[in-house]
Amino acid sequence: MEELRLFDAEYKFMDIIWELEPINSTELTKVCKEKLGWKKPTTYTMIRKLAGRGLLKNEEATVTALVKREQVQKYESEALLEKSFDGSLPSFLATFLQDKKLSKKEAKEIQKMIEEATK
Repeated sequence: MEELRLFDAEYKFMDIIWELEPINSTELTKVCKEKLGWKKPTTYTMIRKLAGRGLLKNEEATVTALVKREQVQKYESEALLEKSFDGSLPSFLATFLQDKKLSKKEAKEIQKMIEEATK
């Protein structure tokens, strides 16, 4: 599902849309200028690009996302796991937790997730 891969600028742009949708395209250009430092043509180019990829739509000057933030996050995390850890969740967790200390609450949350995933 390659179409869910977002570059950093694309993700920041989609993040604005997820937060504010539905948003008028003119208003979106103002928000992008303020938050991303983009000029109006940059915003409209990004709208066209991501609409062409089926990630958002711009209908009657109203921009809305066609994919959820969670879908993109799931895709990105699965791609990272596959690329960097050969698909091994234990390897990822071992590396991620190497120099970290978990609170008891965080450990319980993770343990609960593991239990739910193995049912």
